[in-house]
Amino acid sequence: MVSTPHVVPGPDGAAVLRERLGDRVVSDADVARSYATDATAPPRPAPDDFTVVRARDEGDVVAVLEHAQATGTPVVPQGARTSRAAGAGALDGAIVLNVEALGGVRDLDPLEGLAVVGPGLVNADLKAAAAAAGLFYGPDPASWRTCTIGGNVATNAGGLCCVKYGVTADWVTALRVVLPGGEVMRTGHRTAKGVAGYDLTGLLVGSEGTLGVVTEVVVRLRPAPDPALTALGVFDSLDAAVAGVAALRADRHRPCLLELMDRTSVRAVQAFGDHGFPDDAEAVLLVQADRPGHVAQDVARYAELLSAAGATDVAVADDEQESQALLEGRRVMSTAFEAMGGRIAEDVCVPVGRLADLVRGIQAVATDEQVLVPVGGHAGDGNLHPSIVYDPTDPDAVRRAMRAFDRIVRLAWSLGGTMTGEHGVGALKAPWLEEELGRAEVARQRRLKAVFDPGGIMNPGVVFEA
Repeated sequence: MVSTPHVVPGPDGAAVLRERLGDRVVSDADVARSYATDATAPPRPAPDDFTVVRARDEGDVVAVLEHAQATGTPVVPQGARTSRAAGAGALDGAIVLNVEALGGVRDLDPLEGLAVVGPGLVNADLKAAAAAAGLFYGPDPASWRTCTIGGNVATNAGGLCCVKYGVTADWVTALRVVLPGGEVMRTGHRTAKGVAGYDLTGLLVGSEGTLGVVTEVVVRLRPAPDPALTALGVFDSLDAAVAGVAALRADRHRPCLLELMDRTSVRAVQAFGDHGFPDDAEAVLLVQADRPGHVAQDVARYAELLSAAGATDVAVADDEQESQALLEGRRVMSTAFEAMGGRIAEDVCVPVGRLADLVRGIQAVATDEQVLVPVGGHAGDGNLHPSIVYDPTDPDAVRRAMRAFDRIVRLAWSLGGTMTGEHGVGALKAPWLEEELGRAEVARQRRLKAVFDPGGIMNPGVVFEA
């Protein structure tokens, strides 16, 4: 089993680190506090005693993990702090190790279809670098303009294009990782194939900073698709919308994007800004085509499939600009929800055929608990993001919101699903992990963590309850 860290008092530990790392250790208390929390709501209370190190290179990461192992000090690896599952917030007495400065594209090989990047590289910047070489990087989280590749690796992030292009694990071929104690480990390969030994790259992708700190990522790139065109289908029935999802998934040229928004999310987006969605729809589907040389043909066929499934109206974009305008309503969804009050972002995933049951069940939970729960997300792979909107200043509202959160997790389980599709377990859902996986499986995974982190210093309380 993983041992409990012995925490060296923050000020003493900070002084020792400052002697070794100088100004990489943040001395301004206000600046340090800005690294205390991530994007999770409700946020974990920021502790009073923690140290922030802003690493500039792998040597800084090695120094921190050498010190942390020797002193039993917890380490919280951190990038852009876009986590919705409380995966990157400070802990009392811990070192918050921020690696945003370890960015950049270090190598890009068009022949092999690979890029070597730092963990601090923003997802959007990797996409831009790939596009400049006529290539493409697929994972497309909603926070793609701000989230980092290291954070994407930590949570095995997916996003809007998973239905065709998969998740981060499908694109990562090798890693460079610093382990507790400062040892540097390489995993994976830069060749098209490679099966020497266990797949430790696959283990580390999605490990949420609980095994080590990623300092380099090798990702696959593909030839760039054509600019996408978008179709919008409007439905007066959830079942008809799900029939549309099934028809589109079965198409021999699968869409590159297939998103659902329920009536509550459509109304929330329209209240935030007019994006052309009808506010009397039971659901809308957004679908995109990007197959080279066949975009217009494919999107027209998708529109026919939507109509055949029961769409009451279908709009098809004529050009890339109009496509982005249609999609913008989906991209601002999170911001629209946050404008309504406090927001707990759910991340449940169910079999695609149970999507209508999931949305109806969530609507019933919202009514029972007297909270607003708009639902939208990745219909193409069954991963939806209900957002529980509540008044964070009202203790009763907070309690009702957390009851709704628990009930939605259990609803997903009852439909054959999981409590998290791409946000990760974090600290937010750690209390539910054993119920989903079982006691024996959690014990097995804790033993596996101990192989990498025998002192239990890496992101304690994340994935597994402390």
